[in-house]
Amino acid sequence: MTSGPLVSVCIPAYRGESHIAETIRSVLAQTCRDFELVVVDDNSPDGTAGVVECFADPRIRFLRNPAKLGPEGNWNRCLAEARGKYFKLLPHDDLLHPDCLRRQVDVLEADTAQELALVFSARTMINAASVPQTVRGCPGHRSGRIASARLVRQCVRRGTNVIGEPGCVLMRRALAERNGPFSAEYAYVTDLEYWFRLLLHGDAWYLDDALASFRISRGQWSVAIGRGQSGDFSRFVARASDRPEYGISALDLAIGHAAARINNVLRLLFYRFVLE
Repeated sequence: MTSGPLVSVCIPAYRGESHIAETIRSVLAQTCRDFELVVVDDNSPDGTAGVVECFADPRIRFLRNPAKLGPEGNWNRCLAEARGKYFKLLPHDDLLHPDCLRRQVDVLEADTAQELALVFSARTMINAASVPQTVRGCPGHRSGRIASARLVRQCVRRGTNVIGEPGCVLMRRALAERNGPFSAEYAYVTDLEYWFRLLLHGDAWYLDDALASFRISRGQWSVAIGRGQSGDFSRFVARASDRPEYGISALDLAIGHAAARINNVLRLLFYRFVLE
């Protein structure tokens, strides 16, 4: 029986013509060579398909949805199409550092008891021209293991996703399948909602080097829904507090609700500065 690739890097694409070539090149430049790159185009009306089809690397598999599924549906098709031992979702305008896969895979390969639910890293925030703006990581932590409940409560109290965007995270595909599909019930925290569910199955490992880049651009989903971000976060963590495994207290929620509102103002100001 032929085994699958070690890693599936899956790119959910929509209107990705401007940046997807750079994203694909960042994957092809990985020092870990045992991967497949699955690009799922959500019926883009631009030239996304033509850009992807210019790449001849046999590790690339290009799929195009016959009708638009939306972000939630396209993320889930990526998950369904993955064949690797490990799974990474990489938005079409984000980038990977050349050592990202190797270093994250090494962590999960060393975890023979499978006590870790995910590995994540710091990330560089870049603008539309790929110019670095700042680096964001997990506050107060150096590289190492973080207990799941502690990480969840830190996200709640800080009113934001300190784990990071999908490109920062690597998980076992088998665990992702057990975890189920992505849910966009709370659109802004689609990724964080998934990380929280994963953390019910184990702890996290943090790498404090920036191994991914997150792009801030006018066409980005989270920018488009900007003013609803704090509301989505607050509604989501209020529901999550019903799970005793997370250990979220009423005080955590109160601090988190206030922090989310402040973060929303700061985030919109930062976006405005970057997008000028």
